Amino acid sequence: MPPEKELTEPVDLCRPDGRLNPQAVGWTRSPLITANLTRNGRNKRWEYWAVQQADMIFALTISDLGYAGLHSAWFLDPAGREHSWQAITPRPRLDLPELPGAAPVAVHTRKVSLRIDPSVHGVRLRAMAEDLAADIEVDRPAGQDFMGVVVPWSEDQFQYTVKQTALPARGTVIRGSTTYTFDDAWATWDFGRGRWPRTVVWNWGSGAGVSDGRRIGLQLGGKWTDGTPMTENAIFVDGRCHKLGEVLDWSYEPGAWLSPWKVRTSDGSVNLTLRPKHDRKDSVNLAVVSNGTHQCFGTWHGSVEVEGMGKVVVDGLHGWAEEVTNRW
Repeated sequence: MPPEKELTEPVDLCRPDGRLNPQAVGWTRSPLITANLTRNGRNKRWEYWAVQQADMIFALTISDLGYAGLHSAWFLDPAGREHSWQAITPRPRLDLPELPGAAPVAVHTRKVSLRIDPSVHGVRLRAMAEDLAADIEVDRPAGQDFMGVVVPWSEDQFQYTVKQTALPARGTVIRGSTTYTFDDAWATWDFGRGRWPRTVVWNWGSGAGVSDGRRIGLQLGGKWTDGTPMTENAIFVDGRCHKLGEVLDWSYEPGAWLSPWKVRTSDGSVNLTLRPKHDRKDSVNLAVVSNGTHQCFGTWHGSVEVEGMGKVVVDGLHGWAEEVTNRW
């Protein structure tokens, strides 16, 4: 692939007519792109956060698919039991910011209430339901980069995604009468704004932790960017984003989801394996939307060659790899 363009000046995602602004195609390490989606149609907007430590995972999603909102909280407890809370709202009209992290995001339904409050130094995540009370503080260390990418399928279909990972986190999840404490956790953020094809399949991998004395975050993608000039691949080292422009080869066994997932580049600069321990299976089948997800949690092992740094060893970073099919 030709080198991916790094953007260094503010730019709008869309032109005045609502189509993709070609000047926005590229990647950025700070929130420079304004997601000014103005046309009706297949606009998708979401905020996803996942917080993980060795024995627990908590995640929340606030999303506006245009014709419906899908909102959820999900918790994997130390015994390996899944707990989930979900609400579907028609025509949500959520107030989601055009700039990443620029304003609070909240949704309140009869089944679950979710809130994301950004601050100068981090983010507060809260979720409330009949038998759930979650409150987690995420730190954003000074100098922490983003990884923002605009992926173009056409001037009418495109996606702006922002990822951050390996953010220190702490807090509690209260489920019923039991309190679970996150005290050595890492958070991952996925900010999405775009206009998608009707059907799409993607792979996403994320990992976070300390390896060889450095704070490491993995951001790996596949399938959905094929045939475009962009990828969503990067490694964060002590908060600095190092963009990986090579297309990744994902090797795994559908149906044997707890078998190893291998992620490689043709030149060997990325050589990673996820050893899964838990498969989160999810599906939605409605008249206008369907989803099939296998999100496999485990530990990452291997190495990534980083320009100017040499080989970065990855040994036991907690994270996940997933395959998602959406008809939306």
